[in-house]
Amino acid sequence: MMPARRSTTMLANLVTWGLVLLISFPLIWMVVTSVRPQTELFQIPPTVIPRAITFEHYIKLLQETPFLRYFMNSMILATSTTIVVIVVGTLGAYSLVRFSYRGRETLAALVLFTYLLPSVVLIIPLYLMMVKLGLANTLTSLVIAYTTFALPYALWLLRSFMAGVPEDLESAALVDGASRIGAFIDVILPQALPGIISTALFTFILAWNEYLYALVMVNSDQARPLTTGVMNMLITSFNIEWSLLMAASVMMSIPLIIIFAFLQSYLTRGFGAGGVKG
Repeated sequence: MMPARRSTTMLANLVTWGLVLLISFPLIWMVVTSVRPQTELFQIPPTVIPRAITFEHYIKLLQETPFLRYFMNSMILATSTTIVVIVVGTLGAYSLVRFSYRGRETLAALVLFTYLLPSVVLIIPLYLMMVKLGLANTLTSLVIAYTTFALPYALWLLRSFMAGVPEDLESAALVDGASRIGAFIDVILPQALPGIISTALFTFILAWNEYLYALVMVNSDQARPLTTGVMNMLITSFNIEWSLLMAASVMMSIPLIIIFAFLQSYLTRGFGAGGVKG
């Protein structure tokens, strides 16, 4: 029995690593292409391991293109959207869980229905609204736009996390003299922290990778985020700068990799906590 079990385990490990390698291959090819000399980009037959490694594409990207400006725009945009969504979503989810008022369940259902709507149907109304408010071609307009479709999902997700916090803990804090806001900060937020971090990570990735709204609502080169800025800079009707495009893709992936590395434990706990109902 032991040899058979050991063989099964070894086979399962081989299959798992094979799938990981298969899924990771596009990322590996992206990194390899970004450090491959220009002369080797279109060689036949292609090789996975380059004959030489160069960082000239990264140097050219950072020194000769507005990549850093786009990078900063995306960082400001994703961070601002995440803060707005988490603050409003946390307070809204707490209201839906802890307070009783007429239409509460209807409001929760409408929030979910809003998330189910295709985000593309809101582009024209939001664009016209930003023009009327004088916010067109600004990062502020994108923060507002991203909030419209990130907040409903965040609110629904945070509602389940808030429902998983025992109400007795908050009641005990209120009996001990804490205010409603004090109990919310000292009791509810620490208990719901894994869920809040998971939701913040989802919102950040959504804002970091969003393309359609940024393409329609921002035409100014000063306010372009990475998604549209890199496309406008490196992809034209006549040419694609593949080496710079791969280098830019690697650079765009670094913040997300760092965030996942530091918040992985919270993310795992958040996914587990989200299924708990109070």
